Amino acid sequence: MGKCMIIGCGGVASVAIHKCCQNSEVFDGIMIASRTKSKCDALKDKLQPNTSTVIETAQVNADNVDELIELINSYKPDVVLNLALPYQDLTIMDACLATKTHYVDTANYEPLDTAKFEYKWQWAYREKFEQAGITALLGSGFDPGVTGVFSAYAMKHEFDEINYIDILDCNGGDHGYPFATNFNPEINIREVSAKGSYIEDGKWVETEPMEIKRVYNFKGVGEKDMYLLHHEELESLALNIKGIKRIRFFMTFGQSYLTHLKCLENVGMTSIEPIMYEGKEIVPLQFLKAVLPDPASLGPRTIGKTNIGCIFRGKKDGKDKTYYLYNICDHQECYKEVGSQAISYTTGVPAMIGAMMIMTGKWNKAGVYNIEEFDPDPFMEELNKWGLPWEEDFNPVLVD
Repeated sequence: MGKCMIIGCGGVASVAIHKCCQNSEVFDGIMIASRTKSKCDALKDKLQPNTSTVIETAQVNADNVDELIELINSYKPDVVLNLALPYQDLTIMDACLATKTHYVDTANYEPLDTAKFEYKWQWAYREKFEQAGITALLGSGFDPGVTGVFSAYAMKHEFDEINYIDILDCNGGDHGYPFATNFNPEINIREVSAKGSYIEDGKWVETEPMEIKRVYNFKGVGEKDMYLLHHEELESLALNIKGIKRIRFFMTFGQSYLTHLKCLENVGMTSIEPIMYEGKEIVPLQFLKAVLPDPASLGPRTIGKTNIGCIFRGKKDGKDKTYYLYNICDHQECYKEVGSQAISYTTGVPAMIGAMMIMTGKWNKAGVYNIEEFDPDPFMEELNKWGLPWEEDFNPVLVD
């Protein structure tokens, strides 16, 4: 069917690559490109004997547009799947524009020097991508990603208008460490220590970090404390889903995680401001990342489940209606299948499906789009097929 270039070789990329190799009918060839070629080679050696997908590897610096252009021109992929860092979205988009290649990512652009993630930088590329006749699919992970597909599906099949969305992200996994992050520590800690926010009546409402807490009983996991965070998909869903009055995002955290994080914050270890240390400039958060367990190493020791989904409230045929769409994923099952924990799995599978939607032409619009702007049905079908089956609840407990 076609070739896909995957940039990045971390936990999420590893899952997406495993899934591309399982899906050889669509992915004839993949190229794994990363700053550290040895990681790409190790993954190729492991997967190539068991797949008909032809795997190639390359070294690339995703901050360097010219290097990216050169690599894309030599491999000529149908799609570039960006699973590098959010700081590198724009350089990769520039390279895709220059080579007229479709682009897919899982997280929106974030400038290196400020923990501010929003879509304006990427949305600014709309006209350029339209003129080039290529698609940029933004946010094809789980949240953002599947949460957007869930919203589009609810809008298409269950509601005339959706007034309230609560996105609930619960990780009931236990890795046995006193403190570790389930994905890139730098991104994770920036996200969690930032102020919270939600959208109400078309405006952002800002909260202090972790100020709003709720308790929710998650199917498959049990009762958990969850906290309101800022999250990027609120911004696009508020624009793209009809009738929105309020949209919030909650994530669960255990007390041990929060206590450690508070202590690290208090002593300045989560700061992104460079400091001088022994005549060298270092960023405390980057140093902290270096001493924490690598998220990729958590797979074999993580037990428990994740439960991520959206609770919708709105109107159908003039009547009030509630509807909950969610997925439960088991950390150990994921590890058995692809050697990673469920956090990487729930992002890596939708990344592969997003690339697949573009490659097969099921989703085909020139320009820059968020995932909920496409027909959700073919994506929902593939979720059931590739390891993230969804469940529905027509009478869910609401979050007050």
